[in-house]
Amino acid sequence: MGAMTAETWTADACSLVDAFRRGERSPREELERALAAIHSSSLNCFSYLDPERALEAADKADVTKPFGGVPVGIKELEAVKGWPQTEASLVFENRVATDTSTVVERLLDDGGAVPVGLTTASEFGGLNVSVTKLNGVTHNPWRHGKTTGGSSAGSAAAVAGGLVPIATGGDGGGSIRIPAGYTGLLGMKGTYGRIPRGPHAYFTPGTIVLGCLARSVRDAARYFDVCAGYDSLDPSSLPKRANWEANLGTNELKGKRVAIVPTLAGVTLEPGVEEQLRKNAEELITSTGMVEVDISIDVPNLAAQWMMGNLATLLADLGDRWPKCAPDLTDELMIGALLSQSMYNLRTAAVTEDLRVQAYQAMAGAFDEVDFIIAPTNPGPAFAADAATSSPSSSFIDSVKASTAGRIGFRTIMGGMRFAAAAFPKLPSAVLDQVSVRFPDLVRMGALTIISNIYGNPAVSIPSGLIDGLPVGMQVLARHHADELLFDVALAVERTNPWPMVAPST
Repeated sequence: MGAMTAETWTADACSLVDAFRRGERSPREELERALAAIHSSSLNCFSYLDPERALEAADKADVTKPFGGVPVGIKELEAVKGWPQTEASLVFENRVATDTSTVVERLLDDGGAVPVGLTTASEFGGLNVSVTKLNGVTHNPWRHGKTTGGSSAGSAAAVAGGLVPIATGGDGGGSIRIPAGYTGLLGMKGTYGRIPRGPHAYFTPGTIVLGCLARSVRDAARYFDVCAGYDSLDPSSLPKRANWEANLGTNELKGKRVAIVPTLAGVTLEPGVEEQLRKNAEELITSTGMVEVDISIDVPNLAAQWMMGNLATLLADLGDRWPKCAPDLTDELMIGALLSQSMYNLRTAAVTEDLRVQAYQAMAGAFDEVDFIIAPTNPGPAFAADAATSSPSSSFIDSVKASTAGRIGFRTIMGGMRFAAAAFPKLPSAVLDQVSVRFPDLVRMGALTIISNIYGNPAVSIPSGLIDGLPVGMQVLARHHADELLFDVALAVERTNPWPMVAPST
């Protein structure tokens, strides 16, 4: 069996809580089913299990709490005291967490959820793929051998695969929405700061938002009720707002203005994606009484610059282990770190900030004209599970890692670039532009989703049918702090065109 067993709960988390409260299911029995399903699954979506702690929590579960007794997966980039804190990397293979992240504390304490274990992620959350040196390949429950995307790879596979009803996720460039799109789930990225990132909340690159991979809109809204709200350890976090779930369906969508922008950020789509997006978007607009508006959005593609800035946090995390630990890193992360170290100078930072302001202006201008922007979540359906990048063609990265000589040559070139950049500060930015043109796979990964991380506005991936038997997502963007409107847009789709809550058994 690649996905689920017949015994696990295949509806949403909220309905499981209802079943607990009615006495129809018990937290312990549900956990035992989940553990059995995980052990028999070939998805490879959990990197660590703690049955003893989970069984103790299930036996003590308070089902009056929002997620009381629900078995949950926790993305391995989140800290849980006493559990491995590997960040999906061989570099930290033996590290153990000494504290628990704020969001996990809230989910377990206030929410009452039962922690099953850690779900696999891409290394340090740096790529939208589901393969690492530490954990191997995570598979898509819709089709073994296909990716779940990343970085919340295991969380998406576990929820769509029927193993647990809900799992945590994080989205710094699309890492909730991308896997949600590939696995037919609801993936909500709230306004920047909506859910706190403490206790170790790096600011750079100022894009990371936490959330969950959910089967239903109400599950995601309930997750906001439990986990969102200010935390002093994350000064960028927003004040708590109540009643996300209770207020579902209360916002008037009729008359709201919508722009359909299939090629947001200039991304080239795979066959059938634009046609399906337009069909589903027009059905949504008609069913809600919204109004389609034709606008153009000239958004710069900041994927390469985002990558460069994001890797500063990686080097801070690695500390004095870098560069000796380079061989332990995924080749793509190692190459990215060398690129960033060699090319991210003051001039590159200036160009990046100028592009960021241009992006702000473009998005602000768009939201002056419309309430929502609809775009695909991903350029196409899921690609190969063992692929290092989302590009189907040979890439710059492939050419570098093709041989030992290629790796050594690249490191030599990057070392020389640091010296050249000192004399010619504009050189790295110019080289980066040329690399982006010649090797578009570097800027294609997540380009449809990254703009909402850069700008900080909320965006949601809603299941939008199948292409070649694999799920695709419709991404809806809204202006800052309009998260509740996106929940209601997703709810409108869920009511008129409900999606499968789990993948078909294979």
